[in-house]
Amino acid sequence: VDASGRTLSGQTLAAFYHSVRHVKPLAIGLNCALGADDLIPYIKELSDICQCYVSIHPNAGLPNELGEYDHSPEHMAGILDGMLGKGHINILGGCCGTTPDHIAAMAAVSNKHSARIIPNIERHTRLAGLEALTLTPDLNFINVGERTNVTGSLKFKRLIKENKLQEALEVAQEQVDNGAQIIDINMDDALLNGEQAMTKFLRLIAGEGDISAVPVMIDSSKWDVIEAGLKCVQGKAVVNSISMKEGEDAFRKNARACLSYGA
Repeated sequence: VDASGRTLSGQTLAAFYHSVRHVKPLAIGLNCALGADDLIPYIKELSDICQCYVSIHPNAGLPNELGEYDHSPEHMAGILDGMLGKGHINILGGCCGTTPDHIAAMAAVSNKHSARIIPNIERHTRLAGLEALTLTPDLNFINVGERTNVTGSLKFKRLIKENKLQEALEVAQEQVDNGAQIIDINMDDALLNGEQAMTKFLRLIAGEGDISAVPVMIDSSKWDVIEAGLKCVQGKAVVNSISMKEGEDAFRKNARACLSYGA
């Protein structure tokens, strides 16, 4: 949305891609917000990581003080010519401020180039909060913070039961500050409504950029609590865990639901 390279919801481009790639979309692309020239580095980044088609629909620049757009068809076509020449684009169009003349100029320049080839990318576990986390073999271990777990921290359990949620958020922040790459959240306690507690805490985390930067591990022995949590997570989460206790059919059903929520 701006020069920071983040989406409106705060995710980096890689984190956004990690969060949606499970649905195997036909294409993922960037549009609006910035002019074609400002999209150059982000389209390259997306092209390098995206295992489907890449689209671009740029503005004709940003509106001026009269609400008009300054990028001419020739100017936009010249910028897109470079992106097309580097093989970064599959689908091309225009957004705010573009006219039939802009589209005609884009179409003409596109005829000079071949479409982007979808890269063959090495398979890894790829998670995300507001930022991406890729689990590669050179990582010796993953540091999962478990202090936001009512079964693992008496302090956190007390804060949740006493509804001292701001202090409970500070526990999560402390874990991230101390190097947790994932934070484990568990609300399984006989005196808690697990679904409500999980939902409320995850929604609060979503408003804390430093905490929600890392992926979440939704930890519960109850499927209803896990699913309530999955509905609140923007990124690509980890589920801990689903069980075979109720049989293979129930396990498969829950596993498919985890996938559909992007976990």
